[in-house]
Amino acid sequence: MEFSEYFPVWGRLESAQQNRILASLVSRQVKKGTLLHGASPDCTGLLLVKRGQLRAYILSEEGREITIYRLFDRDLCLFSASCIMRSIQFEVTVEAEKDTDLWMIPAQVYKQIMEESAPLSNYTGEVMAERFSEVMWLVEQIMWKSFDRRLAAFLLEESALEGESALHLTHETIANHLGTAREVVTRMLKYFQSENLVRSGRGRVEIVDEAGLRRICDG
Repeated sequence: MEFSEYFPVWGRLESAQQNRILASLVSRQVKKGTLLHGASPDCTGLLLVKRGQLRAYILSEEGREITIYRLFDRDLCLFSASCIMRSIQFEVTVEAEKDTDLWMIPAQVYKQIMEESAPLSNYTGEVMAERFSEVMWLVEQIMWKSFDRRLAAFLLEESALEGESALHLTHETIANHLGTAREVVTRMLKYFQSENLVRSGRGRVEIVDEAGLRRICDG
């Protein structure tokens, strides 16, 4: 499929604007673990996922990570072009969670067309509002939900994404997603295991009682 089939407002752009995007468009194939944005202060550009999975996270001064959202097929990442969004005052890192095919639109090209095109400007605003809604949801989870509920929800989400109950995750990886220390994850997984909810091994967590995890999620 072509870029035009992935970009929701393509049909509402003028032909000259479409041609400018196509002329500047960069197609990339990246391996799992590739850092796409955040290693330097440069503005990467907007990323549109064709196939794969990206993770956007923020990093504390102490080096602790927390996932703020993920990007899947057809998702657009605006935070990788934060230089054109004056409202963004924090640094976001974006990496590939799986082998990913994507397109990159240079930030300046996108900005110029956005200033000319009301449909693109409106679409950008909608995507930005959706991303900030996800960030606010995350803040709410951290502030008001206990860690056992957050961990249970994370394991269930991972299982749904991967389509299996056996998850290839280290305690460190889980901690990075949830913005906590590895030791906290280890303690809670040991508790889950003692309750026969999961089986935890080296680099692996298997869900044994999905209903039990859902009960924890529901409080």
